[in-house]
Amino acid sequence: MENHQDTSKKRINKEQSRKYMQRKRYMQKRLIKTFGLLLVITAIGVTAAALVPKGNKSSNQGESIETGAKPTVKDEESKDLPAKQPEEQVKPQDKEEQEDNTDVRAAVLEQAELLAAGYDYDSAIETVKSYEGYERDSELTAKITDYENKKAACVPVDIDKVTHVFYHSLVVDPELCFADQETNPQAVGNNQWMTTIEEFNKITQIMYDKGYVLVDLHDMVKETTDENGNVRFEKGEIMLPPDKKAFVLSVDDLSYYHSYDGYGYASKMVLDENGKPKCEYIQRDGTTVVGDYDVVPLMNKFIEEHPDASYRGARGTIALTGYNGILGYRTDITYQTVPEDIDTDKRKWLENHPDFDLEKERAEAKKVAEAIKAEGWKFASHTWGHLKVGEASLERLKADTQKWKENVEPLVGSTDTIIFAHGQDLAEWTVGYTPDNEKYNYLKEQGFHIYCNVDSQQYAVQVTDTYFRQGRRNLDGYRIYFNSIGEMDSLSDLFNASEVIDPKRPPVPRLK
Repeated sequence: MENHQDTSKKRINKEQSRKYMQRKRYMQKRLIKTFGLLLVITAIGVTAAALVPKGNKSSNQGESIETGAKPTVKDEESKDLPAKQPEEQVKPQDKEEQEDNTDVRAAVLEQAELLAAGYDYDSAIETVKSYEGYERDSELTAKITDYENKKAACVPVDIDKVTHVFYHSLVVDPELCFADQETNPQAVGNNQWMTTIEEFNKITQIMYDKGYVLVDLHDMVKETTDENGNVRFEKGEIMLPPDKKAFVLSVDDLSYYHSYDGYGYASKMVLDENGKPKCEYIQRDGTTVVGDYDVVPLMNKFIEEHPDASYRGARGTIALTGYNGILGYRTDITYQTVPEDIDTDKRKWLENHPDFDLEKERAEAKKVAEAIKAEGWKFASHTWGHLKVGEASLERLKADTQKWKENVEPLVGSTDTIIFAHGQDLAEWTVGYTPDNEKYNYLKEQGFHIYCNVDSQQYAVQVTDTYFRQGRRNLDGYRIYFNSIGEMDSLSDLFNASEVIDPKRPPVPRLK
């Protein structure tokens, strides 16, 4: 359990919405089907033309016989009259072409609207222009004008005034999680550091109503690489309507530790029948259900329903340790090697899972991680062992980092972001990371350029030429409770804590 202390893109998300991609695949299948049908119709027409009688003569036993029937008297009388023109009919293939064209137009409009809702007006305009003949379509040209006007009305976000909030895994069953406050230290920690699903949903809605828009951590900086391969940073540009405010989101410890077992948390991340990231939850009666039981699926669902809650499809950053595995999967090598000093929780879990297969576990975790990234989420190191980087020696930091790179990075991909555990940091906020900071130099060599700690300030942003640093605000039980009773005022810019606090949350003990 973390003991947080108050210490202090430009990578545009190119992932399209799942809904749009499904629509796009559907349209591609329709177009292929249509073109195939046209080819078949054409082939039939050519074959039929070759078989139709031409009125030519054929020889039969030396006699000449005309294959065409002679006209009757009535035919003779009417042969000089103007031929009656058949009524114009829409051929079946033309009708299908019209339907497919209508579908393509609808898909273009749908995607453009989705992009514009996420404030990516340039891409929305280009999407409309990709439709052949858009210039002659008054509705499409009006959309372009609308997007241009909305883009012109946007203003740059002050990067120094972007707040960063974070959660741990959410509490599904508060009564189970917070029981026995007087006698159970684990329950006390749950109450202090964790947020319930009800609180999270209220906070998300209230912040949306107040104009907060989720941006990616990488949106805040423009990253370049110089001729020597060194990564350089400068403040990024985020353009939003003047009534909107940007914020960053991160989630700590999405590993579903053994210590969470039996306390009303989800047990792991899984994929549903549509391949969407969800959570597995074991109910009190032992039955297992799958649903929206943590930050990732809940935020995905909210943004799907409110696309304007996210800047260009942004999601949050997930900070992972590795000692208990990741995402609820037991992926660490120690589950296979079983060293003598393995902790009791791991040993007990292995006893209860005699069929454990490390490679299968890792394969499942990787599959889930890929699906999470496809939704726009990013992964960060939270150190392998939930390390206190401020107190740890350089040697211990190196050993821990290598464990993360060996056991976690192959499953989630490389990352340039490290989110420090326990609220600790490599240096005081006012000092920054100086060239003689050995721990910083080592992490920089390992590819980390973005650093986040914990800070109760509304804004804590530090953009230098060589690194980007941001402080995070913990929206946990401790802050929510003491803000709700008026003893703290650290969340009022985001929401009214008294309106958010879960009625099932007991009084929160003070920190010792």
